[in-house]
Amino acid sequence: MPQAISAEPGSSSGTKDDLIHKYRRVRSFSEQLAVRLTPEDMQLQSMPDASPTKWHLAHTTWFFENFLLRSFSPAWHPINDQLTYLFNSYYNAVGRQFSRPDRGKISRPAIGEVYDYRERVDEAMEKLLPTSGDDPEMAALAELGLNHEQQHQELLLTDIKHAFSFNPLFPAYAAHGNDSAPRSIAPPLTWVEFTEQIYEIGHSNASFCFDNELPVHRVFLEPFQLASRLTTCREYLEFIADGGYERSELWLSEGWNLCREKGWKTPLYWLQRDGDWDVFTLAGRRQLELEEPVTHVSYFEADAYARWAGCRLPTEFEWERAAREHNLNGNFVDSGRFHPGAAGAGKQPLMQLFGDLWEWTGSSYAPYPGYTPAEGAVGEYNGKFMCNQYVLRGGSCAASRDHIRPSYRNFFPTQARWQFSGIRQARSS
Repeated sequence: MPQAISAEPGSSSGTKDDLIHKYRRVRSFSEQLAVRLTPEDMQLQSMPDASPTKWHLAHTTWFFENFLLRSFSPAWHPINDQLTYLFNSYYNAVGRQFSRPDRGKISRPAIGEVYDYRERVDEAMEKLLPTSGDDPEMAALAELGLNHEQQHQELLLTDIKHAFSFNPLFPAYAAHGNDSAPRSIAPPLTWVEFTEQIYEIGHSNASFCFDNELPVHRVFLEPFQLASRLTTCREYLEFIADGGYERSELWLSEGWNLCREKGWKTPLYWLQRDGDWDVFTLAGRRQLELEEPVTHVSYFEADAYARWAGCRLPTEFEWERAAREHNLNGNFVDSGRFHPGAAGAGKQPLMQLFGDLWEWTGSSYAPYPGYTPAEGAVGEYNGKFMCNQYVLRGGSCAASRDHIRPSYRNFFPTQARWQFSGIRQARSS
């Protein structure tokens, strides 16, 4: 499920020169990610929850055209009003949207025309952004558009990985992406204790955030413990060997029904060959690395594993309380690995909090006390997603480092597996 794209008004930060620099950098990075793909690759849509690369490149451009150029640039003349229909995602206030499951059927405009569309919008934005210092609303919308594009950069990678996984040739998106880092042994799992306290949750400074991170509010946390690192493939194999996918007592009812219906036996992208395990990655098919964290598991699988291990998933508030004390370092898309790595020795007690994998929490995605959606169309698709989804924290190997913060709330339906999602265990003290 694409993440919500609404921001708190006035939540941009930095100077107009900072904003212009970030605009160029973020927009360029989308095209750097896409340059590895053929035009045929960019057309693929492997399921309704995924979108073609071409659509991601166009939709992120559509955002700047519709929410900035149409509102703040009197000289702007739309290229084609039909693009507003084709590349609108969810905004009823903007107009009709083309059927989401059918995005892969749209061969025109061709990818070259999409790049022309991006270039024309970028030229207009380069003229508009220097005036953003005089208009806080414009600056906030531009900052929102850039964070929105960073979300779609992550989706571009997860969506093309899913599409490539159906190809029996197991094509590689980045042939050496997984081999650039040395292999390491995950340290033994230990437990980090946290005492009971009243704690403030939410984004508390003037930098950008999405409106679902607000308002700051207090929660009472009972004593708890967090696992020092993410659950590894080796540990998850023990769950499988012990009948984890066959034991109904470990599963929530809906998860058990899905497990039976879809025939889940392993995480997504695991492949068995002659008794050994392989895994499909953005670098193609390779042997499963047992020390790496298990990824591409649903909320139901994460919850079942935690029950099997005699633990539970952390609440999102426990996770944020712990993360506030740690540096925002980790394996992000900036590393170019495009895959989670084994935990390494660190100076901080909790490893892999940021980057590598989004971590499922046991918290339903719901509004914070006093939450109010942003006004206008940009606030349309956050609040109404607050149903039948669970919160994930921490970012992933497909997310940009400067896009993540301790208060960031990602959210997906409980059955979602195509995102880089993993497991950190928790338990009550």
